[in-house]
Amino acid sequence: MSSGVQTVEIGATGIRVTPVAMGCWPISGVTTLGVTDSDAVSTLAAAVDSGINFFDTAYCYGYEGESERLIGRALGDRRDQVVIATKGGVHWENRVQQRDARPETLKRQCEESLRRLGTDHVDLYYIHAPDPSVPVSESAGGLKELLVAGKIRSVGVSNFSAAQMEEFQAVCPIAASQPHYNMLQREIETEHVPWCQEHNVSVMVYWVLLKGLLAGHLGREDVFVPPDGRAKYPMFQGQEYQRNLDFVDKLRPIAGQAGLTVSQLVIAWTLAQPGITVALCGGRRPDQIHESAGAMGADVSGELLQRIDEAIGARGDATSRPPI
Repeated sequence: MSSGVQTVEIGATGIRVTPVAMGCWPISGVTTLGVTDSDAVSTLAAAVDSGINFFDTAYCYGYEGESERLIGRALGDRRDQVVIATKGGVHWENRVQQRDARPETLKRQCEESLRRLGTDHVDLYYIHAPDPSVPVSESAGGLKELLVAGKIRSVGVSNFSAAQMEEFQAVCPIAASQPHYNMLQREIETEHVPWCQEHNVSVMVYWVLLKGLLAGHLGREDVFVPPDGRAKYPMFQGQEYQRNLDFVDKLRPIAGQAGLTVSQLVIAWTLAQPGITVALCGGRRPDQIHESAGAMGADVSGELLQRIDEAIGARGDATSRPPI
């Protein structure tokens, strides 16, 4: 890892990570078109070379665990240089995601994830989403057993409400929470982030670039149809899509003033928000993750921050659907 990169601690674990992490859903190839194993391995290596030490994946990233397998293949000989987070509790049945957060399932999936990753421990293990059919306390008990056994170094929750985190925390200590968050979707600021700040829980946010919408590279004539995963999201369709691109166009001169690309400005703004610890940034090519890494250490404050906030206020919240 580059010596110039400032790291942050996951909760009170002593585990230190870069504020930009590589989100490894795109390399699974489920909803991202044109992904090759060669590109994925090169992108993972480029992330480390760019100063990133934190990689986020999940049991269900890929119909057959492709994301975890690729991480094991690309980073196996650099295991001591990287921090790996993965998740359990969601799997595929007939190519449809299903939740199962029973303790026995979480433990079985963790063991399989360890085999795929080629490691004897995971640094951070999340429950991917609450399972309505399983009490939160039972799922928490399963992860606590993995923690005590040394299979995982710390525990996280993803897509949980503040109330669900409170229930989980009563059984097993939470080091990190992973909700979605970006310039146009900020609902976690009301309850979620304050709860995490009060309990010293790190907030690792995904959808920072809103599935590429805020990266500054999409065109007005672009059309998203299946199997492209963006086809099902309203913010990529019709007038809503055009309004979002209008917003991105307002960010371009601000990014230019800061000496950043649009995506770097968006990532830096995210990391400047109170209570946000890490920005998860996906990538399927080396140039994409290199660009994201360039946001680490960027200063977004003063007049720049004011101009960004004015643009966000004028746009308002983006229309979306629940992420999982």
